[in-house]
Amino acid sequence: MNNLIQKLDMLHPLVGNTPVIALSHSHINLFAKLEYYNLTGSVKDRSAYHSLRKAVENGNITKDTVIVESSSGNFASSLAQICNFLEIKFIPVVDPNISPLYLGFLRSLCEEVVMVKDMDESGGYLKTRIKRVHDIIDSISNSYWINQYENPYCAEAHYLGTAKEIFNFSTRLDYLFVGVSSGGTLSGVSRGVRELSPNTMIVAVDIEGSMIFQAQPKVRFIPGMGSSIRPKLLDSCCIDKVVHVSESNVVKGCRALRNQHGILAGGSSGAVYFAIDSFFKNHPSIKEKPEVMFLCPDRGTAYIETVYNDEWVRSKGLI
Repeated sequence: MNNLIQKLDMLHPLVGNTPVIALSHSHINLFAKLEYYNLTGSVKDRSAYHSLRKAVENGNITKDTVIVESSSGNFASSLAQICNFLEIKFIPVVDPNISPLYLGFLRSLCEEVVMVKDMDESGGYLKTRIKRVHDIIDSISNSYWINQYENPYCAEAHYLGTAKEIFNFSTRLDYLFVGVSSGGTLSGVSRGVRELSPNTMIVAVDIEGSMIFQAQPKVRFIPGMGSSIRPKLLDSCCIDKVVHVSESNVVKGCRALRNQHGILAGGSSGAVYFAIDSFFKNHPSIKEKPEVMFLCPDRGTAYIETVYNDEWVRSKGLI
């Protein structure tokens, strides 16, 4: 057996099968799937593991390949941990919005971390990061770009895993709320849930200023949500409704999760929680309490100096 496959098999038990917990809510029966129980603490571990494994199986990655990827933090951290274990070189391309914790983690595992500093026309850094990725892979002959924005295996990880796990917990689900960034999670989960439960309403939650659903672009400060482009993976999504949340309300959602439920989660979790709370407060006519679930993509540790820090929040005008 390929030695890389053998090593990936060793990591497999550490990815997926994350817990679901019930949260108290006056209007709904609310459940959170805690994706920060994955290998490096985020939902991105699923996509990173599956896409790397498929590339190894297909012969696109060998022990001598240099992996390159653009990321705001979580996906790069997932790839860094797995590539380090496989003893494969990985070059992450990040931007100034990355959490210092994630940046330190990447620098501890990667020989080279590339930081772009020029914003694109949407007020984000994604297009600048992708341009730098192209420059790097053009300069290294044996290199491979995972491309989390278009790689179908990033979505397949959730189609085969996350969606089925949701219904291993419960056979009934009225609403599923999912935050959106690179598109893999939303694409895979939404297709899987639609097949297993056609009547479930799937709500995509995006950040104001993101270009995913053609909103008006603006400068964004909280990483992990939104995008300067519409990822192609979203072309196969099954979405019933889109909700946009301001960064100020992301902060409120994060702190509500922490203060009311004891969950220290990242920015995308706060955005989705705020969206859920607002959605059902505005729909008081629902007679029977609906069953509602959302994903908590990552832990809030990396956000202690940002969304949980009053000084940082004030400096960005989010209070």
